[in-house]
Amino acid sequence: MNAPVIQLAIFGIVALAALIAFIVVINFAHVWVRAWSAGAPVGFIELISLRLRSVPVGLIVDNRITAVKSGLAVTIDELSTHYLAGGSVEMVTLALIAARKAGIHLEFDRACAIDLATKGTGKTVLEAVKTSVNPKVIDCPNPTSGRTTIDGVAKDGIVVKVKARVTVRTNLDRFVGGATEETIIARVGEGIVTTIGSSDSYKKVLENPDRISKTVLDKALDSNTAFEILSIDIADVDVGENVGAKLQAEQAEANKLIAQAQAEVRRAAAVATEQEMVARVAEMRSRVVEAEAQIPMAMAEAFRSGNLGVMDYYKLRNVQADTSMRENIAGGAGGKPGTT
Repeated sequence: MNAPVIQLAIFGIVALAALIAFIVVINFAHVWVRAWSAGAPVGFIELISLRLRSVPVGLIVDNRITAVKSGLAVTIDELSTHYLAGGSVEMVTLALIAARKAGIHLEFDRACAIDLATKGTGKTVLEAVKTSVNPKVIDCPNPTSGRTTIDGVAKDGIVVKVKARVTVRTNLDRFVGGATEETIIARVGEGIVTTIGSSDSYKKVLENPDRISKTVLDKALDSNTAFEILSIDIADVDVGENVGAKLQAEQAEANKLIAQAQAEVRRAAAVATEQEMVARVAEMRSRVVEAEAQIPMAMAEAFRSGNLGVMDYYKLRNVQADTSMRENIAGGAGGKPGTT
């Protein structure tokens, strides 16, 4: 009885293995045949491993076939690892092929790093390689920023408006971690404004616009960026308003307002001083009136004490009348009353 049981168990195991092999062949036969006929053979173990890791078998195998056909030694494991990392296997494969055809040395790991770096930016590693082969032109300033020109003020106060175009190509070695196009545009704009500001006159900028591009290129603006600047071309130069004259006019108006304010302060101080003097004069007059009011009382006291006689009083009155007559005569002759 043991022998039949053993034979039955062996037969079951063989049948199970045959069933598994049949399922594997049914599922992966067409992929395996396609890879083998293309000269990029793939083992069934690798195909099963891809399925177990939830990696699309067809995508990985097709991209490996494309890479091998182009002369690239790329393994299934490398492609699947990049897919699991969230990268685009197809873009990496196409980028490697484009770089090889253009004679650019680009390693698989570098291509994968660039692909992951461009994820979510709207750009691809293939675009980076194409830009390295065929340089692209960047408008400065960027039209999407809402500005059409870069404005700088020369030393004579005239605004110069410049529109530039920057020709760049991708530096694949610095692409990962390098500054983007926005940095290139900002640096070029800063260089243009600095060059215009150092010019003695706007006429010199109009006469030699290439001086701007030469000066900006000498600043090595592409350092630590993902691009290499090939040329900076001045597309348009225009003259704007006279900012210097406008600022001088505004300064003159401000100075006038300050002077008027200071004059108003001085006028108010003078009016206050005048009013103070009027008050002091009134005070002195009141004192004089008060003192004059004491005279009759003093004369009465002199009469009572015998220090003043009647004849003395009449002489005093005669002197007062004579003085009043003289004052009236002097006033009638065109003089001031009360002057001698």
